[in-house]
Amino acid sequence: MRPNLRLYNTLSKQKEDFKPINADHVTLYVCGPTVYDFAHVGNARPVVVFDLLVRLLRHDYKRVTYARNITDIDDKIIEAAQKSGQPISEITEKYTRIYEEDMAALNARMPDIRPKATEYIDQMIVMTSRLIDKGHAYEKDGHVLFSVPSMADYGALSGRKLEDMIAGARVDVASYKKDAADFILWKPSTDNQPGWDSPWGRGRPGWHLECSCMIEENFGKTIDIHGGGLDLIFPHHENEIAQSRCAHDGAPLANHWMHNGYLTVEGEKMSKSLGNFVTVHELLEEFPRRGEAIRMCLLSAHYRQPVDFSREGIRQAQRQLDRWYRLTKGVKAAGEVPESILDALRDDLNTPRAIAALNALAKKAMTDDTAKKQLKAAANLFGLLEQNDWFTAAGDDNAISEDMIEKLIDERAEVKENKNFARADEIRNMLEEQGVFLLDGPDGTTWERK
Repeated sequence: MRPNLRLYNTLSKQKEDFKPINADHVTLYVCGPTVYDFAHVGNARPVVVFDLLVRLLRHDYKRVTYARNITDIDDKIIEAAQKSGQPISEITEKYTRIYEEDMAALNARMPDIRPKATEYIDQMIVMTSRLIDKGHAYEKDGHVLFSVPSMADYGALSGRKLEDMIAGARVDVASYKKDAADFILWKPSTDNQPGWDSPWGRGRPGWHLECSCMIEENFGKTIDIHGGGLDLIFPHHENEIAQSRCAHDGAPLANHWMHNGYLTVEGEKMSKSLGNFVTVHELLEEFPRRGEAIRMCLLSAHYRQPVDFSREGIRQAQRQLDRWYRLTKGVKAAGEVPESILDALRDDLNTPRAIAALNALAKKAMTDDTAKKQLKAAANLFGLLEQNDWFTAAGDDNAISEDMIEKLIDERAEVKENKNFARADEIRNMLEEQGVFLLDGPDGTTWERK
């Protein structure tokens, strides 16, 4: 019998049993980055959340295909190119590479499919033409717009009513719009902007269009799960639904919609104006070889709830991982992942409960070799304990070795037991001079490099 996976569906506003279209092949699509700058830590949360979901699905299902797109044509990219004087291709290639390297450092595995918007222009033109033919879109002054009033139940995902959206629209509605709520499928390009030939003149696609076309091209009309951040529900995902359903005679774009919550930094909304804007790239430089600690910090709260991100949170996660790495040193993952951990993850990715179960297993592993193997296997499912060089100091070949640190900790424990506190303090001070700080706790002594 297949395990019972329950996931919250943003569309139905309730937790549901997950029932894939094809039990032998689960399909998943997550909205990816617009590549014109470094990804901030909030951008990393959906990457880590859905990487965990894919790992769980692959544990439970025979085959899973995971897609995450790259938006490499957008007004922000055009603006960045104009400011820097660099070709658009150089900017998008650079930041795509950095994004993928940074996400890999968080132990996020590469998606099976990585479609780029510029590779799907033909498909976008075809879908736009189809929507015009079906009466759901119109052309005006080189623009093609989706007619929102043509879709009776537009707004079901976000719960917004059409009349409220129109009332909230700006007074100076663009002259080419028939209705204030209509959104762009295609827009004209000037001579100094990238563009492609189309039946409506040289231009480029609107942002919402690419995901609908990528899903259709790679998976067909309907997929199992579509994911992204909470900020994408409206208008991005609402508009994706409108395009796809109207182009496909009402067929749903996805049967299940998942959205992760917002991220704050030390209690405040992250913004450049507040000076707390931090990129993943910066964090990985500040905490070298500690991508797993950043990952664990992002998974510490339930994915649908806000997560407060801080450097102290990374340090706490690091200390927890230090203990787990020591317990599983030289151990190969083996045995079944305990049901307590699987049950927590199958309950709408309840990571706080799963982490609590991991800690309980780690306590058992202090005296049980089988539990050590299970801890390694369970942590690997979580995307943790996958590094071979966790205790190696980044960039310092002369750093004191892990083995020597452990020997000194053992000696310190022995001399403390013999009440030789002077030698115990000497060992602590000697390690601190090497940048190694000891942390005494109820489960023994752990350490970290600073």
